[in-house]
Amino acid sequence: MSIASNISEIRKDVPESVVIVAASKTRTVEEIQEAISAGINVIGENYVQEAEEKFKVLKGKVKFYCIGQLQTNKVKKAVKIFDMIQTVDSLKIAKEIDKRCKSIDKVMPILIEINSGEEENKSGCMPEKVEELVKEVSELQNVKVKGLMTMAPFFDDAEKARPYFKKTKGLFDRIKGLEILSMGMSHSYKVAISEGANMVRIGTKIFGEREY
Repeated sequence: MSIASNISEIRKDVPESVVIVAASKTRTVEEIQEAISAGINVIGENYVQEAEEKFKVLKGKVKFYCIGQLQTNKVKKAVKIFDMIQTVDSLKIAKEIDKRCKSIDKVMPILIEINSGEEENKSGCMPEKVEELVKEVSELQNVKVKGLMTMAPFFDDAEKARPYFKKTKGLFDRIKGLEILSMGMSHSYKVAISEGANMVRIGTKIFGEREY
């Protein structure tokens, strides 16, 4: 199936109110352009260097969201490319984004990434520390906390991810003033939406299996 027909199939399951972020790591500019033609207006990139190359061609045609872990030394470049950073999990990285945004007179919308499965080898703020982090980051001038993001543990059966989506939604509801709840990927977005996600990150189901 073509990228356009994949998107059209996905749209049947995704309400209008839910934003689809096309996860475009390793995808070509041509593939992304095909997705844009089919109505995608946000792409998610994992690496600053890769995003930078695509940005040269696609600037103004699509929004760029950072959905990969951001290293401090990449923030200066990142803030020039991205329209949103979804992976803020510490005050340190938030302060760096704030500092770099201040120097280019920009306010960066961010999501706080939650480690909902409390997995040791995964990035993300632990659930019990989220409210404190949101409070601290909210005091910065050049970043704006717009919501929460989680990557639930991976299960072959997406239904098993439900408790982690539920937990993140609980935090989202408890913290006042948040707008975006980004949860769910190609295999789990339907479950995530049923638990309240209003943004999903879909790669394989749009573009097909990755070829490395």
